[in-house]
Amino acid sequence: MDKKPPSLFESAQRQLDEVAGILHLEPGIHAILRKPMREFQVSIPVKMDDGQTRVFTGFRVQYNNARGPFKGGIRFHPEETIDTIRALAAWMTWKCAVVDIPFGGGKGGVICNPKEMSSDELERLSRGYIDAIWEFIGPDRDIPAPDVYTNPQIMGWMMDEYSKLKGYSCIPAMITGKPLAMGGSLGRDDATSRGGVYTIIEAAKHLGIDLSATTVAVQGYGNAGSNAAILMHEIAGAKIIAVSDSKGGIYNEQGLDPRQVLQHKIETRSVINFPQAESVSNDELLELRVDILCPAALENVITDKNAPKIRAKIVAALANGPTTPEADKVLYHNGVFVIPDFLCNAGGVTVSYFEWVQCLNKWYWDEEEVHRQLSRHMTSAFQSVLAESLNRKVSMRSAAYIIAVARVAEAIKLRGWV
Repeated sequence: MDKKPPSLFESAQRQLDEVAGILHLEPGIHAILRKPMREFQVSIPVKMDDGQTRVFTGFRVQYNNARGPFKGGIRFHPEETIDTIRALAAWMTWKCAVVDIPFGGGKGGVICNPKEMSSDELERLSRGYIDAIWEFIGPDRDIPAPDVYTNPQIMGWMMDEYSKLKGYSCIPAMITGKPLAMGGSLGRDDATSRGGVYTIIEAAKHLGIDLSATTVAVQGYGNAGSNAAILMHEIAGAKIIAVSDSKGGIYNEQGLDPRQVLQHKIETRSVINFPQAESVSNDELLELRVDILCPAALENVITDKNAPKIRAKIVAALANGPTTPEADKVLYHNGVFVIPDFLCNAGGVTVSYFEWVQCLNKWYWDEEEVHRQLSRHMTSAFQSVLAESLNRKVSMRSAAYIIAVARVAEAIKLRGWV
């Protein structure tokens, strides 16, 4: 009988445990970091368009706030679980720490299928979620953001509801990822992808790879994956030879135009059947001979079973948790350079931090300034992790964890929690 794979949160805990041993963490600090500080499960009654009332289940996990307010997105997904939310909240803690922004980690979610809901129903659900948790969030407590199947409009509704409950006209710093007209930041739409591309550029420099001569495969052609493909093609000159989504993938050895593929997906709701391209499965895409592989979709897609077949030189983990702990070991042993997820995809929360700062100061930056600051943060974080990796002779993931956990542990100790 096959051994049951660890849950996402168990994987997150195991990753922490390994680093705790390397750092010789005090038992008290290790115990604090293994569990969320606070969890909420709420019931959200929503009147649907047909007049019926449905009750949705929502979550908010506040993992750790030793370095600053909790920070993390809100997901609307039909298969959402508290385990997933816990894991993502933990990774947000390390993500904020590794790029050295003054936030802790949190995450939220609602079990629903937004694809089957009208705009009015989504608005009532969004406001209902804030009604259930508003006393525990805010600009200096817990700052949500968009995530899977949520967007700037939903953030706008949530900000409006929170502001009403607090008795103020507008509190833009309580949430990020808002529309520009409501205090959002320029440069937020592609921040996750752009931040990832900045780390890929640094990895290529380290490995002596000419990006203009590289081939790239992207698994997951949503917002992060499509923007990454476009930026890699247009900024770095890389050739995008394969992309996929939940329905399947496409492949062309001569290269794909990522903007044309995106337009095709917008029109047909999938990348499949794109002209002048062969079909390829998601599993086959992962094992293609490419220079750079960007898993930008789901968690646990690279495991100990397929990791030995990965032929990419660089794996840039734009998704959350796309590699299992066992796969990380195999990839490192095989010489695959992995940019771990909570470093590679930290561009989104970094620009969320910029948005929060702009809202607090009521002074907004132009897009060039946002890009400049993002490049500075991501490049600095990458170089710190690389130096730790080379110094300790450990994987980039272990090095990123070492830096992040050490920073949170130091804050816990200085605050006198142990």
